[in-house]
Amino acid sequence: MEKAYKLDFANEKKGSLFVNCCGCSKTAPLHSFGPAVKPHYLIHYILSGKGIFRFGGREYCLEAGYGFLICPEELAFYQADEKDPWTYVWVGFDGSEAEYYLQNMGLSVNHPIFKSDHSEELYGAVRDMMEHNTFGMANDLRRNGQLAVFLSLIASDADVIDKNESDGGNRYVRKAVSFIQSNYCNAIKVTDIARYVCIDRSYLYILFQNHLGTSPQQFLTAFRIAKAGELLESTSYSVESIAFSCGYANVLNFTKAFHNMKGVSPSVFRRQAREEGRQGKERLKEIEGLLALGARE
Repeated sequence: MEKAYKLDFANEKKGSLFVNCCGCSKTAPLHSFGPAVKPHYLIHYILSGKGIFRFGGREYCLEAGYGFLICPEELAFYQADEKDPWTYVWVGFDGSEAEYYLQNMGLSVNHPIFKSDHSEELYGAVRDMMEHNTFGMANDLRRNGQLAVFLSLIASDADVIDKNESDGGNRYVRKAVSFIQSNYCNAIKVTDIARYVCIDRSYLYILFQNHLGTSPQQFLTAFRIAKAGELLESTSYSVESIAFSCGYANVLNFTKAFHNMKGVSPSVFRRQAREEGRQGKERLKEIEGLLALGARE
């Protein structure tokens, strides 16, 4: 028989990330669940003992320090060991961003297993959810906050990139590019990008060269200058303001970088762009006039 303490929360099922249920179980030998499905995501973390987990056509033998993910509507089976049955905590959750967070943690149907050394903290997060188990906004926020803590602890230990995936390096590049796109306006450096994706700067350089044919610094500069060009064409902001908006603290450095990439200064680029725009409008006006004349004839 399973000795379990379980809570199901009847909150409104909406939001980016929210707790459905949680609990802690000390299982009897060979206690099992399934094969069955769940309507939400469910993570178990093993505090002690061991057992087996079958999911996605595979079987995993797991012990203390490991955990497993069950995805919604996916058939799963797990069973405690006969001689050393496991004790675990679990959290059921869902939300519009749940899949996104799990994927970025490296957890999915194909990769449902993780290892974490944060046993006490994970247990503490679930225990706090169970202690704040009554209806009300304060407790809803508390539980959902502890869910974020629970997932962050797993993410801090999880191997986000599976070593067997052929596009592992490219994932680092995609994450780095996304970081640049979101932070080019700040004074970020290549070391900040490498730190964000959790790899060495020299390895990031190799990945960018292999996948994009350029260095991280060259990509960052090119992206900033491209954004600066858009602002020069579409706004009347000063060159200094555009420099600051694109992550340059010094307008002289910006002007030099812009000239090296575009072949002209920011002011000349703006003047040429406006002249080309004026000429384009005049040509369009001439064409519209010819079309109108043809229609009358």
